Amino acid sequence: MLMATQTTRHFGKVAVLLGGDSAERDISLQTGRAVLDALLARGVDAHPVDTGEQPLTCLLEEGFDRAFIALHGRGGEDGVIQGALETLGIPYTGSGVLGSALAMDKVRCKRLWQNLGIPTPAFIEIESVADLEAIPEKLGLPVIVKPVHEGSSCGAAKVTEPGGLQSAWEASRQLDDRVMAECWITGGEYTAAILGETVLPMIRLETPREFYDYEAKYLAEDTQYLCPCGLPEARERELGEMMLQAFRAIDASGWGRADFMLDEAGQPWLIEVNTIPGMTSHSLVPMAARQAGMDFNDLVVRILETSLSRDGLRQEVRS
Repeated sequence: MLMATQTTRHFGKVAVLLGGDSAERDISLQTGRAVLDALLARGVDAHPVDTGEQPLTCLLEEGFDRAFIALHGRGGEDGVIQGALETLGIPYTGSGVLGSALAMDKVRCKRLWQNLGIPTPAFIEIESVADLEAIPEKLGLPVIVKPVHEGSSCGAAKVTEPGGLQSAWEASRQLDDRVMAECWITGGEYTAAILGETVLPMIRLETPREFYDYEAKYLAEDTQYLCPCGLPEARERELGEMMLQAFRAIDASGWGRADFMLDEAGQPWLIEVNTIPGMTSHSLVPMAARQAGMDFNDLVVRILETSLSRDGLRQEVRS
């Protein structure tokens, strides 16, 4: 991998894809602007492209050489934009089509982990009232009910009583046709940022809210981020290897974040992988990078370097 301190001219003209039209549009705009400012500060010829307002064909028409994907949620983080960029022959950052799609589909991701013996909380996909009635017996209570295809905890709710299941299911269905209930894990919440083949220092998340929800992630001022996370070095290294295994298992690559819980017995439980984590003032990957001695601008350039592995795309499309 090239070092971020080297010349950035080899990147050519870079489109920062931001905005979009998912439920996470506002967060994507924040991420995209921060990424754009960082690239410009490092001398990269970068320009914003809001995919919610501009057609992707403008990337060819305006002569862009590669794309930094700063989109969150469906349409940007689920393999759709990645497939379109491959069709156009434009190299892009982060995971490819398969890794993006699997990470975004929580049910298929968890089934794959289960088949590989990677610990993840038990769950049920809710398709009917009968599924709701089975939750207390099969999963126990509390559970967390959430859309299968949303990120940033959009539409997620903790349910402690059987009477709350239907309203939580209906609220999640406002965002996604597919909804799941997942066994609630009591314990510490952690995240592991991944850059290339390196797991950055882990972060422990603490919030006075029921869980690390949308407000705790982006709005609250009382969320605590502990980095170093407080785990013994050997234990953090062991867990880091598990996070890398889970990341690779779904064909994720380049950069991302694996979120997990440590229950009261110290057992790890994989919750999800995020292939395009936020890069805002509250975001976790920049915090972990900072603990590793990397400033925000250099981190963004290192992420842009993940697009170099796809530099053959344009030649393949044109041949």
